[in-house]
Amino acid sequence: MKLLIVESPGKIKKLQSFLDQDWRVAASVGHIRDLPDQDYGLIPPAFKPNYVVSKPDVVNRLQSLIQQADEVYLASDPDREGEAIAWHLKDVFGLSSYKRVTYTAITKADVEAGIANPRELDMALVHAQEARRALDRLVGYMVSGPLCRAVAENKMSAGRVQSPAVRLIVEREREIKAFVSTTHYGVELLFERVENISDGWKAVWLPKEGWLAEDQDYVLDKAVAEKVAAVRTLDVLSFEEKESRAAPPAPFTTSSLQQAASNALKFKPKKTMDLAQEAHEAIRPTHIDVETAGESADEKALYSLIRIRALASQLADAVFAVRVGRLGADVDGKPAVFEARGRTLLEKGWKEVLASDDSEEKEEEPSNAVPELKPNGQVVALQGLVSTKKTKPKPRFKEATLVREMEKRGIGRPATYAAILENITSRDYLREEKGCLVPTPRGEKLVDALQPCFSFLDLDFTRSMEDALDDVASGKLTYAACLGTMYDKLSSELTVFQEKHVVPCPECGDREQFGHLYSREKGYNYWRCKACGASFADAQGRPGAKREKPAQTEFPCDTCGKPLNLVKGEKNGRAYDFFSCLDKACGATYDNVDGKPVARKPREVTEHKCAKCGKPLTLYEGIGKQSGKPYKKFNCTGYPKCRQSYWVKEDGTPDFENLPK
Repeated sequence: MKLLIVESPGKIKKLQSFLDQDWRVAASVGHIRDLPDQDYGLIPPAFKPNYVVSKPDVVNRLQSLIQQADEVYLASDPDREGEAIAWHLKDVFGLSSYKRVTYTAITKADVEAGIANPRELDMALVHAQEARRALDRLVGYMVSGPLCRAVAENKMSAGRVQSPAVRLIVEREREIKAFVSTTHYGVELLFERVENISDGWKAVWLPKEGWLAEDQDYVLDKAVAEKVAAVRTLDVLSFEEKESRAAPPAPFTTSSLQQAASNALKFKPKKTMDLAQEAHEAIRPTHIDVETAGESADEKALYSLIRIRALASQLADAVFAVRVGRLGADVDGKPAVFEARGRTLLEKGWKEVLASDDSEEKEEEPSNAVPELKPNGQVVALQGLVSTKKTKPKPRFKEATLVREMEKRGIGRPATYAAILENITSRDYLREEKGCLVPTPRGEKLVDALQPCFSFLDLDFTRSMEDALDDVASGKLTYAACLGTMYDKLSSELTVFQEKHVVPCPECGDREQFGHLYSREKGYNYWRCKACGASFADAQGRPGAKREKPAQTEFPCDTCGKPLNLVKGEKNGRAYDFFSCLDKACGATYDNVDGKPVARKPREVTEHKCAKCGKPLTLYEGIGKQSGKPYKKFNCTGYPKCRQSYWVKEDGTPDFENLPK
């Protein structure tokens, strides 16, 4: 048996149909190894990666197939990631004999040609992919912990690519909020129908020619615009007639497909990439005559978009007849210049199948059938219109426009855009509002903390780093040298960042062992010094009032006889005041009634079980903090791991459907 290993399981069926019965096609489902989850997995100065198997089930399945195979062909994608995937397969399975094959289209001819021309692994490409992965790990692991402590936020993370993406959204939002609209005026002259070719044509005033100072962009005086609009007789200063051509758009790339599917089909980038088998540049059908493909309606819609774009790319240019006339008149001794521009479609070309480029949100040039004008002649306007306009800020990013901006700036790789968007959304750095991306306060806090100190937030950083990775891929730069430069720079920036955000202990002044302890899940939020033992309440991310230690009293514990501590303080905005046993193993607690301990009534453990963890429920009665009304509810005895509670229904049983918020 001959075994062909590809990346995506979605390709297996098609590839198997090209090959005879001696072949078996299997998928690695991407990478089978990665850096460990709980450790750097990199040791300077060589930064040798410590890989672990990330898909043991896939490895076991492939191991069984490899043992049965006479020949193994590694057919992952022909890029850095694909080359690294092939190398991981070779290394994990100890393949001393293998054939590395690539092809750029899934057709019988291309696949057979690839199989017939195997090659060795390109280790320079492998090292380039390893360097990119290692860079992501260094940024994430070195910066995320100090970031969380600095901004007093749990589970904040820094990313070489995700953080600049959040920055783009934050800065655009701030530009919009800071924008001050300017009211300005324009003039348009309307002319009568000429030569039976037009229902009327128009010319637009060009105020920059003689009416605005160098530092001015707009006409702010309406009275000036009204004077210009009163012009009726104009001289023809010049007239130009030419032909223009619009070339068809190229077949989709990873990025432009995501943009077009977002605009035309309202698909999110992740959905688009899932429907396409994670396809990469250039994306087009291998059989253009197949008009419909795919099983679901979404697959068919995406295929149709891809096919029409590919078909249009092979057609002729669209041809337009363009006429441009410049008109002039005298207004209060100053020349007022107007432009009449018209465009008429002569040959549709690719526009026969594709009206516009769906990946771009461009406005079509309006129709304006300008007649043939004679220089040095005159024309008479029928009407002059003054338009009132207001400047507008740049629009908020949508997923498609953010992808376009990231590609333009070289931030990340098109194949990762969907994952980046999903990552920064799931981490609550942004939210979607009416189809637009809006930063959350958490996202703004992330950018404000990182940007002053770390160069990876610079929008040109990723582009320059990609250049360095290209040098690794071409053999001009070694893996260790690339990582070493980044590590040294990141280390120095991290020192500055930590020094800027370090908070000394208010009690003893220690700067090394004093830090913020915060957990939303466990319900604590305070500052503690390991050097002197002092702790302080949190006050908006900084140490507040000192937390007093429990005071030992003369009252004995009814359970074990040891002294009781008087415990006072505040937690989650709620004050507490009670007695607790000095022996934590005992754990007995008592209410404070007029300064004396009173044994608490044990809560009734009921026969009802928690729907979440299966442990018994206790019945609890209390007074609503806001309403002041009494209530009953069941609490799980699995606290603190399970914090579930349930309202009590009229029949006295837990309400498992309508849970307390």
